[in-house]
Amino acid sequence: MSESQDATPRRRSKRVLSAQEKYQIYQQLLTGELSQRQAAERWGVDPTTVMRIRRVGREGALGALAQSRPGRHDGQREDHELVAARAEIARLEETVKEQAIELVALRGKQRLGW
Repeated sequence: MSESQDATPRRRSKRVLSAQEKYQIYQQLLTGELSQRQAAERWGVDPTTVMRIRRVGREGALGALAQSRPGRHDGQREDHELVAARAEIARLEETVKEQAIELVALRGKQRLGW
């Protein structure tokens, strides 16, 4: 057998892109700076990766735009999170107080020899 017959097709090693790199690719596609094929070649990834980045970027942008209301700040969600965080802090403070009281009581019993 010749060397060419023994050779198995080499797959391109999988390149892991950072979120910033994916965003740069998305911007290049959006502005028309690069085609999908050109972006795949430039960034050293499979064309399906570029297609996926484009699809996810579009879906993410549409989802964010659908939830936003121009001119209005969505403070309701933040307020709910703040209330929940304050309640958790209060619960933890009470737990710490209870544990401190138990610790003082146990140490007192040890001193008395109980």
